[in-house]
Amino acid sequence: MASPRCFALELPGCALAHFAVGTAGPAAPPPDPRAAALLGPPGRSYWLCAPGAPAGDCAARVRAARLLQLLLRGLRCGPLGRCQLLPVLRYRPGGGARGVRRGVLLHDPRGSPDTRAALLALLDSYLEAPRPRLAEFVGDPRHQLWQCPWELRDGHGWQQGDPEPVVPAPEPALHPVVPDLPGSGVFPHRAAARAVLEACTPFIPEAQAVLDLVDQCPEEVQKGKFPVIVIEGLDATGKTTVTQSVSDSLKGILLKSPPDCISQWRKLFDDEPTIIRRAFYSLGNYIVASEIAKESTKSPVIVDRYWHSTATYAIATEVSGGVRHLPPAHHPIYQWPRDLLRPDLVLLLTVSPEERIKRIQARGLDRTREEAELEANSIFRQKVEETYQRMEKPACLVVDASPSKEKVLQVVLSLIRDNCH
Repeated sequence: MASPRCFALELPGCALAHFAVGTAGPAAPPPDPRAAALLGPPGRSYWLCAPGAPAGDCAARVRAARLLQLLLRGLRCGPLGRCQLLPVLRYRPGGGARGVRRGVLLHDPRGSPDTRAALLALLDSYLEAPRPRLAEFVGDPRHQLWQCPWELRDGHGWQQGDPEPVVPAPEPALHPVVPDLPGSGVFPHRAAARAVLEACTPFIPEAQAVLDLVDQCPEEVQKGKFPVIVIEGLDATGKTTVTQSVSDSLKGILLKSPPDCISQWRKLFDDEPTIIRRAFYSLGNYIVASEIAKESTKSPVIVDRYWHSTATYAIATEVSGGVRHLPPAHHPIYQWPRDLLRPDLVLLLTVSPEERIKRIQARGLDRTREEAELEANSIFRQKVEETYQRMEKPACLVVDASPSKEKVLQVVLSLIRDNCH
């Protein structure tokens, strides 16, 4: 008998409710009441996702991610745009990365039949296989919830498949997306990120240009005799000012990630799904590593962002829920990639949320989608800040960047003297 398929539903406020769909006895208990309130009447809910990708099929993963992004855009338009959308992750208990499927719950509080018709029409608009998957949640007079898949059958159009009961599921010890992160955003080595952009070349010509630049960089590089210091931090924490001041004080070279040679394509890749976006930033780190190796033979090197920011934003984005759902401290996901040049010191600049927002508004900064979410979503910001502080080998040394720029510079230079020999 197949094990039940489990789901992690992100509720308003970033709590997670877990439930399962599969075989159950005649008197199956109801699922988490928070989930039941969304899945059952008086409204009606639907689960949608992109088809799963076979293990190791990077091209299929990329297609599924782009299909889900396209689906979400369709769900936010027209009459469907009035419905509530909540992230849902499907997984198999104990299944590791296999079986993880990202999707969305669409909740119509009115339970209108027009919503179902609009969903089926949306799926009909996808003329090429694979189409997104759709299932509907229904309740019966005994208050049992069921999930009914919708299937396109030759000559018969859309038909409902056999219902399966919705039953409780325990919360796993580790967020179910974590085993999948090395293949979806926190790439453990250059080849993993390269495979993603390689799969993008048929529809993103700029991906090939990035790959050409990466391929010009040696696969193994060594740091020179001068120190390499990375400055990390959220937008508007003073990185630009501090990195330039430190570089001037040490008579060093200032680099940044992503490097100038690919920054022209940053906005293009920022509009892509996480797996593609993070592959772009990851490969940018390897290009910067080649520059660090060359420049650190001549002078100290200061780097404005590097691997920690790439990994931090991927983890905070992909792990649904709040801070408590992040991978625990010392989990391998926080470890530096084995083939990426390692800096001597990583400093994390921090300011209060109020001060950061004041600086953003005063300077009118251009922001990526993730940086805009930092301002709008305090829980996402907390996840980013906590993830930064869980990074290891090297860890981030936290610097309060609230005082004057002269005082912050003194603190930073003191840390460099104490930690870089």
